[in-house]
Amino acid sequence: MTQTQPVETIPQPRHAPVAVPTAGQPYEYRRSPLVEPDWTRFPGWRHVTREQWENAQWQRVNCVKNIKQLRTVLGDLVDETFYADLEADQKALATMSMLVPPQMMNTMVPFAPMTTEAFLADPIRRYMIPVASDRRTDWPSHPYASRDSLHEHDMWVAEGLTHRYPTKVLAELLSTCPQYCGHCTRMDLVGNSTPAVDKLKLTLKPVDRYDAHISYLKAHPGVRDVVVSGGDVANVPWKNLESYLMRLLELETVRDIRLATKALMGLPQHWLQPDVVEGLERVARTASQRGVNLAIHTHVNHAQSLTPLVAKAAQTALDVGVRDVRNQGVLMRGVNATTPDLLDLCFALQGEAGILPYYFYMCDMIPNAEHWRVPVWHAQQLQHDIMGYLPGYATPRIVCDVPFVGKRWVHMLTEYDRERGISYWTKNYRTSIETADLEALNKRYAYYDPIDTLPESGQQWWHAHRND
Repeated sequence: MTQTQPVETIPQPRHAPVAVPTAGQPYEYRRSPLVEPDWTRFPGWRHVTREQWENAQWQRVNCVKNIKQLRTVLGDLVDETFYADLEADQKALATMSMLVPPQMMNTMVPFAPMTTEAFLADPIRRYMIPVASDRRTDWPSHPYASRDSLHEHDMWVAEGLTHRYPTKVLAELLSTCPQYCGHCTRMDLVGNSTPAVDKLKLTLKPVDRYDAHISYLKAHPGVRDVVVSGGDVANVPWKNLESYLMRLLELETVRDIRLATKALMGLPQHWLQPDVVEGLERVARTASQRGVNLAIHTHVNHAQSLTPLVAKAAQTALDVGVRDVRNQGVLMRGVNATTPDLLDLCFALQGEAGILPYYFYMCDMIPNAEHWRVPVWHAQQLQHDIMGYLPGYATPRIVCDVPFVGKRWVHMLTEYDRERGISYWTKNYRTSIETADLEALNKRYAYYDPIDTLPESGQQWWHAHRND
């Protein structure tokens, strides 16, 4: 009797395969290496060499400070209607004077033909060179907008030193920057006066102001974290800044120091100067020896702003021992308040420039800023929509800086009247001006959505109560 060998059979599908359509993802990641746009496309910089471009002093000298200088740079690339629009804004509405470094100008309309329409639509232009037609005419300012919307000046414990949080202070060393952003939350103090805003002035000599800061910190050992800002620390002569930082590092109670500088993006050439790099290395080495966390916080609002020079400046800071370089952006309509814009920016920051996405603040309630601000529900939706794409450590928190409260994650509100656009928030500490207020921790603090984003019934309510 012979045995038959088993026959191997291949299972056959019962039905022919059917192609299943895929829905795709709401956001599709595509890596985009950083590129330095060609500055010679601007008529005014047609003959500028790379050596000039990468020189910090050349950048500072050639900042665009007025309409005449903007005309020189742009030539006939934009028409007269734009300049008239800009002049109207500067004469009546602008809370910040114009100051735009060439580095920032070069990231406007970087890879398309420069036209009036393209320039008006550009996200960097929208907040660096605002024009009258950008702003709302129905509600240019919220009824509760104010020059010092976060009451930082009210919380000064010495000139330029804001003690807002129990363990942290903000040290404003000066009132100038290498660039002025139209939406600046410190428009009450920073920059030159404009027809719309007569600015406050720092009155002490810098050396006396810095002495007062150090004296306060010595007397208040509960403060462990110092944000060194302004203005922008890039405008402090390096020897003066290094001296101030070294004095902070002598205080055993100070454990965190954060340098606030938009110039890492707006003027990276400054942070690449040999004397600055060498000085930063000395400060970083001392901080490391003393167990102090030294970080740089910059302010990038759109992926267009990130170029190889910015990445080089960030990497250089890390190479010399700065622990972290982090980004604090501001949510603004027409600039970045969409999911693709935020994710594009975060991937460029984290993946290409070595900068950690940290915070996105809702734009503060300053005058003439309603066209930039977004409602709380919009910020909440953006936080929801960016989750799951970035590494967890590089997923930024979107926060609302509530007056008298401070930074709160946008989902932390306790009550929200969507019809009238009023959200209510609580807090768990007293500011320096509330030490005697026994009820400070039991109160609810209001924040207000832009009125044009409300339903018609809500807008009508504000029209009826605008003078209350």
